Amino acid sequence: MKLEFTKMSGAGNDFVVLDNRAESIRDKPGLAKRLCDRHWGVGADGLLLVEKSSRGADYRMEYYNADGSYGGMCGNGGRCIAVYAVHRGIASPNHRFDALDHMYEAKVKGAEVVLKMKDPKDLRLNFVLRLAGGDISAHYVDTGAPHVVVEVPGELNDVDVVGLGRSIREHSNFKPGGTNVNFLKILGDKSLQIRTYERGVEAETLACGTGSIASAIIAGSLGKAKPPVGVMVRSGSTLKVDFDAEGDGKIRNVRLSGPAVTVFEGTIEFREN
Repeated sequence: MKLEFTKMSGAGNDFVVLDNRAESIRDKPGLAKRLCDRHWGVGADGLLLVEKSSRGADYRMEYYNADGSYGGMCGNGGRCIAVYAVHRGIASPNHRFDALDHMYEAKVKGAEVVLKMKDPKDLRLNFVLRLAGGDISAHYVDTGAPHVVVEVPGELNDVDVVGLGRSIREHSNFKPGGTNVNFLKILGDKSLQIRTYERGVEAETLACGTGSIASAIIAGSLGKAKPPVGVMVRSGSTLKVDFDAEGDGKIRNVRLSGPAVTVFEGTIEFREN
């Protein structure tokens, strides 16, 4: 099987992007595992597929994690696929795509993309998680993907992101699907820093779009930040999260802004042993 692909990065969150509007790819989970393997494939956090939309959008985005699991929505992936679609003539700089159960709006200007996201749901603040190493205080919100956010009082570099992140990701409170985990350091009312353990990758990633949104919303809901908020991710890049906090406590009109670039393009051929 020979495939033309594009390798892209959204603030360090990297993806393999394919045009599947011809519906030639059948085993999407299997292909994701092979392409995203960093030793035997192209190497990436996930696979993005451009599909035909049945809802009147310019295209449909399908996202698979590196382990082959269906990822739902990915903010950094959404920005990458928007740039890909513009560069390939699939869509204009201002366009819409659907993913999972929502219609997203993208505005592409060079390598910068503003993505209007879905409104968050299931916001829960200040609950206790019982872990083998002791109880911790945590928060939760679904921003298109589920996220637990843990505020860190000390240095982020001192956090065992993989060990602690995995124990929270696999916690019984979040079964069966599990959760992503963000460790949050509040630098000011306009500035945050995060590290992310991402399910499906099962490791720390250099950036997470929906996690940046979750962290900004949690910080705002705690009264510790005001939009727009700059969120510094592990790669050193900063994503901007803006949203409207309504009087009824609801968060609406969430926008995610940041870079999305093409790293390289190529052709890969898989040969069966």
